[in-house]
Amino acid sequence: MILIVLKTRIRPEKRAEWLAGITQYTADVRSEPGNVSFDWYENGEVPNEFAIIETFADADAGSAHVATEHATKFFAWMPAMITERPRINYQDLDGEAWSEMAEVSPE
Repeated sequence: MILIVLKTRIRPEKRAEWLAGITQYTADVRSEPGNVSFDWYENGEVPNEFAIIETFADADAGSAHVATEHATKFFAWMPAMITERPRINYQDLDGEAWSEMAEVSPE
């Protein structure tokens, strides 16, 4: 399983365009056969800072992802949206990327 967390800041004047683009990209990535999950969130304390969390079945699925037409277009489009180079945390995990948290359970 591949787990990727990306953090980026976008240009305030590009916010509407970013939100439309990341929404479409989310749908495109989620349709990939090797995608396990793809979600994005805005930082509640830092406006226009976003985190993207994505998991893929394996390294082959991750490689197939970056070769897709939608990823190629997104990566070419993204520089006009961002204020600084994104930060990435890439983890190649043995087994599942997610497990249940032991400290908290629903009542």
